[in-house]
Amino acid sequence: MKFNQYAFCLMAAVSSHGAFSSAPAALQVAKPTTTLFTDIDSIDNNVIAVGKFGTIVTSEDGQNWAQAQTPVQSLLTAVTVKSENAAWACGHDATIVHSTDNGKTWQLQQYLPEKGKPCLDIEFIDETVGFAIGAYGMFYKTTDAGATWQSHFISDFVHPDDKEYLADLKQDDPEAYEDEIKFILPHFNRLLITDNAFYLVGEMGLVAQSTDQGLTWQKFDEFYPGSFFSVAKMAQDKTVVAGLRGNAFYKTTNSVEFYEIDIPQTATINTILPLKNKALLFANSGMVHTFDGNKVTTEQLPSGHAILSATVFKSKVIMATEKGLITWGESK
Repeated sequence: MKFNQYAFCLMAAVSSHGAFSSAPAALQVAKPTTTLFTDIDSIDNNVIAVGKFGTIVTSEDGQNWAQAQTPVQSLLTAVTVKSENAAWACGHDATIVHSTDNGKTWQLQQYLPEKGKPCLDIEFIDETVGFAIGAYGMFYKTTDAGATWQSHFISDFVHPDDKEYLADLKQDDPEAYEDEIKFILPHFNRLLITDNAFYLVGEMGLVAQSTDQGLTWQKFDEFYPGSFFSVAKMAQDKTVVAGLRGNAFYKTTNSVEFYEIDIPQTATINTILPLKNKALLFANSGMVHTFDGNKVTTEQLPSGHAILSATVFKSKVIMATEKGLITWGESK
């Protein structure tokens, strides 16, 4: 398979600074660790998990958790931690929140419920430059640690026949153009930032790569028509993508062809966790697949709860599930 030809990435920069309305703060609850959690991330001596109704919890040992003060009740879908002083989370209502104190308190950077689009992932290159992606081609970028976020329309994913139409519409009727591009792109589900490239996966088989920090994107030829929900880089330079009905694929660094991974179950895979020379693929129904580059072994959590994310913290895997946080053995 080969990359599609480069296409110019049309970016309509619109600042969202100061463009959000007020939001109700998250409720403090007695047992915050038993709710739905969608994502979890860790660094050094701190781990942060996010989820339902704006719930954010933190821990310094992976066992004792404290609920953070959160300025929203929106479902939070993703969290990224760069340092003790720099963490971000995003979610429904195009919400973005930021913490500078190890996740204990959070400040609202963006809240746009009128857009009706959830943010589904948030990633940062460093403590200043970051990206938030989501439904219908949502793609925001910040160069000031989230003080302002600019919305970009990625025309690389527009069908060639539609590009000419959009160009004419933008010139003739700018308002109609803005309405047209709201829902023309697929959902962007997960963004991976590596030293050499960005990877973006989403619905309708979208797998794309950028080598200029998201300015332009090259789609891989379609090798599966369904949605992908996760992408990760293994230690031995394998890039793994996974999604609906247990479909998973990998490619090597110098190849543009993806090869199918033989997953024995059809439960949707929600996240991939690189672990030394292996990758753990976490799925619905409590399924955990271990891919070592050559074969797959599978086990199931006794609870059977859907696993939505996972991180390694203090030599153990902590999972974010539909029914709370679960610590799962030693990382090997």
